[in-house]
Amino acid sequence: MPEQKKTAEKKSARPAARKIPAALFRAAVEQADIAISITDPRARIEYVNPAFTRASGYSVADAVGQHQSILSNHSTPPEVYKSMWRQITGKETWSGRLVNRRKDGAPYLADLTVTPVLDEAGQISHYLGLHRDITALHKLECAVRNQKALIESVVDGAPLVLALLDISDRVVLDNLAYKALMSDLGMAEPAKVLLDAIRNELGSGFGPFKPGSHAFLDRQVRLDRPHWRSPRWFSCSAVWVAADSDEADHFYASKGEAFLLLVATDVSRQVQEQEKARIAALQAVMAEESRQQALRESLSAAVYQMEGPLNILGSVVNMMGRRGCDPAQAALADALKAGQAALETLRGTIPARAPEASTSVNLNEVVRDVLDLSAVRLLTAGVSVSWQPQLVLPGIQGSPTRLRALLKALVDNAIEAMNVKGWQQRELSISTRTRHNSLEVRVEDSGPGLPEALRLKAFEPFFSTKKQLGSHLGTGLPAAQQVAVDHGGSIELGNAASGGCTALLVLPLPPQTRAPAPMHDSREIG
Repeated sequence: MPEQKKTAEKKSARPAARKIPAALFRAAVEQADIAISITDPRARIEYVNPAFTRASGYSVADAVGQHQSILSNHSTPPEVYKSMWRQITGKETWSGRLVNRRKDGAPYLADLTVTPVLDEAGQISHYLGLHRDITALHKLECAVRNQKALIESVVDGAPLVLALLDISDRVVLDNLAYKALMSDLGMAEPAKVLLDAIRNELGSGFGPFKPGSHAFLDRQVRLDRPHWRSPRWFSCSAVWVAADSDEADHFYASKGEAFLLLVATDVSRQVQEQEKARIAALQAVMAEESRQQALRESLSAAVYQMEGPLNILGSVVNMMGRRGCDPAQAALADALKAGQAALETLRGTIPARAPEASTSVNLNEVVRDVLDLSAVRLLTAGVSVSWQPQLVLPGIQGSPTRLRALLKALVDNAIEAMNVKGWQQRELSISTRTRHNSLEVRVEDSGPGLPEALRLKAFEPFFSTKKQLGSHLGTGLPAAQQVAVDHGGSIELGNAASGGCTALLVLPLPPQTRAPAPMHDSREIG
């Protein structure tokens, strides 16, 4: 009871609602800038305000007593009127657009709200109509829609990949060419892949945000696709774009939101023509490099074979010298001196490797070059190849010619492993990926495999398992390992899941390179 009393006291303490004079209501209606009309339940006009006259051209004398239909232009669909009457006779407010006609016959578009006015018994006594001429607004809306449709048609019809991204690299707008690229690559947002590749290439990031300025210009990105599909190349540029915020509290203090318009032009056809010429020239270079390497290995083998006997001869001469004067010692010493001179002469004939400047190397491109150059040998040996590259690989600093020779040695050894009489399963699998702060190239064959005891010996000069196991020659592996070491990496040999041999090349990424998240791969060196 005390609580109820307090509640009643609080209610009584509230000030009573102040009654507004009827004259004030009428003045407000008369001076309102929206057209107001009041009709009886049969839609006969009983009142209109001055704004109604300004909008329709009908004066008070013209309108009062007339049916509301005098405003109809007879081009509004009947279904709209039926819906309106069904709603307002059900004592609900209706809002919509009607095509009206002014007194002079000119049509205009009205944004109309009709509200039933109920008497004390809850019955409809009148209808209150509020309407505004929105013809100019409608024209502006149509112009915006038409312009949007035109822009979309131009954008979708453009032979360029277009994508608008927010600051989180989320695509908010794209065109048909971008959707086609998504389908071709089988991925959700290739724009992020392109941007990540360019960020890694630039190292220092994009240019500062300035609407209308380029974040970057004419940067080429190579996308390597699996299963021997041709790579695709895109020339990419990006422009900073600012857009006003649509948040209500930013109306007076709008801060432009930053967007990036990515424009990517497919230049694959042009680059492929250049690639044909490059591969043709590369074949000649690799053939000469192979000849030079074979000569180096042959001469190095000869030097290696001669050093053993000369070392023994030197030991004998020294031993004879310690025992005293021996007439044969002088002859042996002369023979040793002559042999060492001949050895130095032979060592001097070993062709020196031509110096090559360190440059940015795309290992996907290097592997693809090796596969193209080895195509005839692979076909002759009946080897099928599975090529699984990471879509985009960050570049590493190094010697492209030496890295190409390294990977060719791995491929050649894999072919030799499977090129055994009667061996049926001949499959070569090559994949690339980034992992942590390194880049990996995995070469797997389906040959007999390599015993664990021979994995380290395979990197010894002139070691061969061919006679023992019908397996890897191993002659190119020492040079390949040296190339890997010179680039800060290594080569590991292990067992493949298929029972063959796996060669895993691991090379470090530059410190500033942000390696993309690798695809899940449970395969490890056995």
